Amino acid sequence: MSRAPLENVTTLPSGEHSQQAEFIVATSQLPPDGGYGWVCVLAQFLINGFTWGVAASYSVYLAYFLSHDLFTEAKPIDYAFIGGFNFAFALLVAPLATLLMRLYDVQAPMLLGVISLPAGFIAASFSTRVWHLYLSLGVCVGLGIGLIYIPATSVVPQWFTKRRSLASGICAAGSGIGGLIVCFSTQAMLDSLGLVWSFRITAVVVFFVNLAATLLIRSRNKEIEPDQRMFNFHLLGNYHVQLFLGWSIILMFGYITLMFSLSDYAVAIGRSDRDSATVAAILNLGAALGRPVIGYISDRYGRLEVAGILTFTCGILVFAMWIPATEYAILVAFSLISGAILGVFWAVAAPLAADIVGLKELPAFLSLTWLSVVLPSAVAEVIALELRRPGHGARSYLYPQIFTGISYVLSSILLFELWRSRRKAANLGRLGSWQSELGTI
Repeated sequence: MSRAPLENVTTLPSGEHSQQAEFIVATSQLPPDGGYGWVCVLAQFLINGFTWGVAASYSVYLAYFLSHDLFTEAKPIDYAFIGGFNFAFALLVAPLATLLMRLYDVQAPMLLGVISLPAGFIAASFSTRVWHLYLSLGVCVGLGIGLIYIPATSVVPQWFTKRRSLASGICAAGSGIGGLIVCFSTQAMLDSLGLVWSFRITAVVVFFVNLAATLLIRSRNKEIEPDQRMFNFHLLGNYHVQLFLGWSIILMFGYITLMFSLSDYAVAIGRSDRDSATVAAILNLGAALGRPVIGYISDRYGRLEVAGILTFTCGILVFAMWIPATEYAILVAFSLISGAILGVFWAVAAPLAADIVGLKELPAFLSLTWLSVVLPSAVAEVIALELRRPGHGARSYLYPQIFTGISYVLSSILLFELWRSRRKAANLGRLGSWQSELGTI
């Protein structure tokens, strides 16, 4: 077989070699907008379902604790703090999760969470004092949720550009589906098997589902080489970052209050424990249906615009539907509608964060975001129960309802300001580019 003479082989000048190499590197860093990314979406969907979906079922446990004298030394505020710890420690572990991601990739912290989450439920099943619940159901379960969720949440945006919000919306729907399943099954287990076996069966389910999802997920850190610092406090000097974090903090007060209070509100208007669990499940059904739609319309009409409108709308719904909801049918309708939009933060947080700071700064920015909402997550339901007026029927929750509505409306104002500021910056950038082009004529 003859070989072509060397002089006939075309070679590229060294400058073109360099440009070609840079192009290949840049191309490899671009998200493929699909491919194995859809497997990661499935994994994230399952993770959301059996971390935050399980956390959402605490509303069923909360109503159960408040109506049963299980721990004689416990007060309602204790159960509120336990639910708050669940969220707060899930977010407080963000720096550790980011550090482990930097050292070992995403699976290492996730596997720790796969162990911690069911261990918390198993430990809770042996609790005899309320402080046991603080450590098991609050701290241990919360740490497990955070160690699984936080590393995973930065993965899906790495795989998508144009479909980023849609993919994130599908992922976020997992918490709704998971919450729907877990809320119904939790109430059924409480009725037929009791509290102890409800905890233990939940532990087995979350272990196997989250283990499978952890083994499926795959990051693109090698291609993107993101900044894996636990924090980048220089980001706090950015006006857009400040507005985003302000929106996150204020909205979280309303989100936690609404999610945890709705079940007990059903009891307050005279409904049964089963009806209370149904309200929580319907809320999660709304989330399952609404969050993919939020993702789709965010990609089509703008993430900031959609997030701002939905945040404001949720606040208005609280005043227009929840406060007057003294009938069960109205409460169910409110649960379904508000469920679709109350968790807009979880549907758009990662895509919005990527838009603001870029993929390289995303892990550090998300760490700041999770830490910023630790305090509202921990104390929101405590504030709600302190504002509650037991014995006043439907008006028992009037002040928590007002607190929730104001939180959503105020936070939406910050998001609209972020939209205005980014639009202004974009217009100035286009003006500068146009002036530069005129200068070259």
